[in-house]
Amino acid sequence: MALPEQVGRYTIFDRIASGGMASVHVGRLLAQGGFSRTVAIKRLHPQFAEDPEFVVAFLDEARLAARIRHPNVVPTLDVVANDGELFLVMEYVEGEPLSALVRAALGGGVRLMPLEIASSILTETLHGLHAAHEATSDHGEPLGIVHRDLSPQNILVGVDGAARVLDFGIAKAISQSHSTRDGILKGKIAYMSPEQIIGQPLTRRSDLFSAAVVLWEVLTGARLFKAESDAASLHMIREMPITRPSLLVPGLPPALDAVVLKGLERDPALRFATAEEMAEALEQAATPATARRVGTWVRTLSGERLQRRAQRVVEIESSSTERPVLPSPSSARAVSDPPRIEAEEARSLSQQSSISVETPKSRSVVPPPRKGLLVAALGLLAVGAIGVAALRSPGAGHSSSAAPALDEHQAAAAPQADPPMAVAVPSDVPAAPPTPPAARAPQPPATATSDPKPPATATKPLPTASVPRPERAKTPRPAASNSGPSLFSRD
Repeated sequence: MALPEQVGRYTIFDRIASGGMASVHVGRLLAQGGFSRTVAIKRLHPQFAEDPEFVVAFLDEARLAARIRHPNVVPTLDVVANDGELFLVMEYVEGEPLSALVRAALGGGVRLMPLEIASSILTETLHGLHAAHEATSDHGEPLGIVHRDLSPQNILVGVDGAARVLDFGIAKAISQSHSTRDGILKGKIAYMSPEQIIGQPLTRRSDLFSAAVVLWEVLTGARLFKAESDAASLHMIREMPITRPSLLVPGLPPALDAVVLKGLERDPALRFATAEEMAEALEQAATPATARRVGTWVRTLSGERLQRRAQRVVEIESSSTERPVLPSPSSARAVSDPPRIEAEEARSLSQQSSISVETPKSRSVVPPPRKGLLVAALGLLAVGAIGVAALRSPGAGHSSSAAPALDEHQAAAAPQADPPMAVAVPSDVPAAPPTPPAARAPQPPATATSDPKPPATATKPLPTASVPRPERAKTPRPAASNSGPSLFSRD
């Protein structure tokens, strides 16, 4: 079991099938937001990715194939052409190609496919072809899609009982490439129309010839145009008389012979006009089986193989996790930078107070208050209290008899002086520049007054950032209480 390989946003796991042109793998798509999906990846061989003409043609045809939307067509989800890789991403369908089912039936001793199951598979195949033939562009113009390579390998029968057509446009891309075709078309020539092998323009009726070949083979259990060489196969397609299926399998209704022979007309004009017309004729000639019946038949033939693959898909889905989503450069800056509103608040604070708050280019803001700042503030308050006590001493330059002392009633009625403003500035914040003399407020003449008694209540908390007040008369201030908060607090 090969290790998973990461190609772009896809993880490529086990190979399901391989051919001369490509290998098919189970893949996983992992995207942002936890989105994941199991897909089928048809990985073309390196020689195709190295051919510029083929890459261009392949991409053009893949875009057209993506326009086909029908339950009987395997949806094309993505196409990747990068770094030598070229692959087609399709919806993963739990089922088996019709070619594998036929081999399984032959290996189990069952030569013939039940008529109603054959009718169901080919009827739904024709409905898928009709959807492709009728596909239009975004402007409603017909795209003229022709499969060109319809064969049992390109008809996928699911366990849900539905038949789906896949690989639209790849044959056309190959025909436009100069890459060697040795081994690429071998085994597919037997399903080409006469006009295709001689290089004439192809229409939808060419796909009907290929569908009629497949129908003939599933009804008879034999190959229609089997030869020893490609040249012999080409001759048989153009000249060999077609045997009616009922001659090989007695009991087939004549109406069914008529459908097969009309689809195998060498002249395209004599075939059915559309795939839908051929599907309706087939339904009338042989009633198709139900989807449940077809699904049961698929499980009976390939149950063990499908079970192993389903178990492997469960292991892949359970083990694969979403790749970590790295933040984009814009989101990374948004996470590392502080909100713009905090920087504006810092500038506003620096303009309203005597503290200079610097906002560098990184838009870092003022650090939050710490215990050290509170201790510093309390220390400054203690120094202020000592200064006030010194001013009140007799030798401090103030006379205690310069004015009569106020009694208790007068002291209570007298206006109280504002408590001191203790500011603790951290070392990493530059100090405010000194105020020019012209900007200073005029000071009133000093008068000798007695110090008012401090109020009995605790000093009221100070606001976070207060506007500087004009200097008052140099009167002694009462000692501040220890209950005042730090001015630097930004609660």
